[in-house]
Amino acid sequence: MLLYILEKAQWIFMILLSAFIMTVLMILNHIPSREIIYGMGLGLFLVLCIITADFVKVYRKCRILDCMAQHAVFSLQGLERTDDPLEASWLCLVENLVKSRVEQQNEMERRSIELKEYFTMWVHQIKTPIFAMRLLLREKNGAVDLSGEMDELFDIERYVEMALQYMRLDSESTDFVLRRIQLDDVLKETIHKYARLFVRGKIKLDYTNVNTFVHTDEKWLAFVLEQIFSNAVKYTPAGTVSVFMADTRTLVIADTGIGICAQDLPRVFEKGYTGYNGHEDKRSSGIGLYLCSRIMKKLGHGFEIESKQGEGTRVMVRFPESK
Repeated sequence: MLLYILEKAQWIFMILLSAFIMTVLMILNHIPSREIIYGMGLGLFLVLCIITADFVKVYRKCRILDCMAQHAVFSLQGLERTDDPLEASWLCLVENLVKSRVEQQNEMERRSIELKEYFTMWVHQIKTPIFAMRLLLREKNGAVDLSGEMDELFDIERYVEMALQYMRLDSESTDFVLRRIQLDDVLKETIHKYARLFVRGKIKLDYTNVNTFVHTDEKWLAFVLEQIFSNAVKYTPAGTVSVFMADTRTLVIADTGIGICAQDLPRVFEKGYTGYNGHEDKRSSGIGLYLCSRIMKKLGHGFEIESKQGEGTRVMVRFPESK
């Protein structure tokens, strides 16, 4: 209200000045005071009605504009047209800006979709030469020691799979299929996939069947377990990795590796954060645990990490109660 009065101060001053001059002239012409008061009261009443109507109109426009600003809505729907030439010019300018903004936003969305489609296609296509390379290396492995090449190829496959899951996670077609599964089946498959790295790293695996059924998505859970085992193997030189159930709903994967610095631990789930260990290992991307955290949230599972530098790391996956 105060801003409106300040904006209209010039017109209000002119009205009051005109009323004062008219009053002085009527007094000088010996007009009865009763008629002067009646005329001035009627005039002020009409002025107040006009100002009130104009204030309501301006207030509604301000509310619409505030709502658009707060919610970043790029639409002028609800704004009334005006006969004021200056206001009409401003409205036309805003319409052009909104139109340009919407066009830019649509173009960005289109490019983003095209980019995701391209990388998704690329990830699927790259799997073919990777598979072919693995077959060729297996054929030559008897004559020449190609264990190093096989390990590098394994890392390439893992990074390609990580890229694919990264793109799928924000997709509208994210294929979560929650069902009751035997946890041992997923664990054994993941352990078998990383068995070669356990052997090469001289890492002992302490695992017995957990004999637990959980309600989850098998494919996405397998991806998370792969990331956990990958980190355990990477940061556990000649140590032990243990897999067990802390209780009926909590799976623990613990290692005796180098651990995580206290200052890094609160940030391990941040996108792109590698911390001290990540700087030591140049291959670390800071994406694995970030993806795991997001996947666990989408699945409704708990995901925690406890660690002390030089003493190892414990990763806990908490499953919801079966329905």
